Amino acid sequence: MKLLYSIGIHIVNSVLKPVSLFNDKIKLGVIGRKETFKILESSISKTDRTIWMHCASLGEYEQGLPVLKALRSQCPNHKIIVSFFSPSGYEVKKNTKDVDVVVYLPFDTSTNANKFLNLVRPDLILFVKYEIWPNLLLEAKKRNIHTLLISATFRVNQSYFNWYGSYMKKALFSFNHIFTQDEASKNILIDNGYKSVSVSGDTRFDRVTEQLQDNNTIEFIDEFIDDKTTVVFGSTWPADDELFVPFINSNIGKAKYIIAPHNIKPNYIDSIENQLEGTVVRFSQMKGKKLSEYNIFILDTIGYLSRVYSYADIAYVGGAAGQTGLHNILEPAVFGIPIIIGKNYDKFPEAKTLINLGGIKSVTNTSELGLNLKVLVESKDLRLKLGAISSEFISEHKGAVVQILDYIRTYTNLTK
Repeated sequence: MKLLYSIGIHIVNSVLKPVSLFNDKIKLGVIGRKETFKILESSISKTDRTIWMHCASLGEYEQGLPVLKALRSQCPNHKIIVSFFSPSGYEVKKNTKDVDVVVYLPFDTSTNANKFLNLVRPDLILFVKYEIWPNLLLEAKKRNIHTLLISATFRVNQSYFNWYGSYMKKALFSFNHIFTQDEASKNILIDNGYKSVSVSGDTRFDRVTEQLQDNNTIEFIDEFIDDKTTVVFGSTWPADDELFVPFINSNIGKAKYIIAPHNIKPNYIDSIENQLEGTVVRFSQMKGKKLSEYNIFILDTIGYLSRVYSYADIAYVGGAAGQTGLHNILEPAVFGIPIIIGKNYDKFPEAKTLINLGGIKSVTNTSELGLNLKVLVESKDLRLKLGAISSEFISEHKGAVVQILDYIRTYTNLTK
């Protein structure tokens, strides 16, 4: 299995280089990985002590960030290293002040694993949620480096738990400890022979709770909404557009609408704007305009959405109308607002729970979305009632970071 895995990694690496000529996102990753070892060599000295966290992309980074912040506070002499696999994480966070070094994770060959660990020499390794890289993890185990997987979730049909996934299972079981989001994931690991596991919950609850303490003011959003009832459509895809565009067109003037698409390429933004009948202003074109005069604001940029949710009276979170995957419902939930999503949410336990509690409404078509939005736009009392459910749900589920830090203090010498 190891041989097949290694061959597969080399094939993928070889294929991506020519493909990158035709795909800008892949090109960013190919170019960025060429710089990884140079960045590490210039940023980490032989006397530095380090903590390394790996994230697939931006969402996993946000999950791990509360843990890193706590570790920075308790281990001020350690450098914090973060690696990303995806350009959508690296390109957004490469200049962040929250950590010391940000790099692309090199492809998981044995040679790269050795070189990476020789340069970083971490006292602790954190992987967030998923992305198990066997060569790196097994090499870390050989070196007796303490490794943790946090905010993990598992399903019984995953490759780790099937005959063909033995090498991946070996890598998964190399973690010193795994913190799962739920009891079901813990039981799957135990049933498969892994015992060093505990349920901490999802660190995203701690992350979004921090958002309440941040300064969420955005002057151009203040000007746009002009104290009107506001609906935010966040992280939307074409399947979501099909649901909400008819409602907006039928309810111009009854609320202010902010659309924050997942894809912000100009041609896609053009296609959305061409479907809308109200007055539309884009972030990229707002300079010099009186924003309060517009009905619809298209946020064709990144980095604002979590704060924009603080202005929402109602949030529609995208991804579940189609098959792309539901985006983060906790970001709006922490602000105590009702949330609407599409129908494909089975893989998202927090969505299931909030639907059962009543804080989220799931819709299957344009008509259902329209009915739910109409009632919520017209009833402040209902918005407050449903929003309180969301807010309480967040409050009840925070605390994962404390549990993870307690483990680190007890079982490693990192904070001593």
